[in-house]
Amino acid sequence: MLSNNFDMKDLRVADVILEIKIKRTPDGISLFQSHYVDKMIERFKEHGIKENTNPFLPHIHLPKNTETGTRQLEYS
Repeated sequence: MLSNNFDMKDLRVADVILEIKIKRTPDGISLFQSHYVDKMIERFKEHGIKENTNPFLPHIHLPKNTETGTRQLEYS
């Protein structure tokens, strides 16, 4: 139906869409953005920005969340 209204061609099974890598296995589909993160790290290195290997201070204690969860539909 779409090809009747638009110029298009079948590129077969997609492996990357919108910087999201798609991996198909017998168990299902997995989505990865690690290659995009690596690309962004390299981009920011060009601007003199250095990586931080420890994203938070190790002496800070993070308390366990004791609040009730929010339903997904309500959250969205």
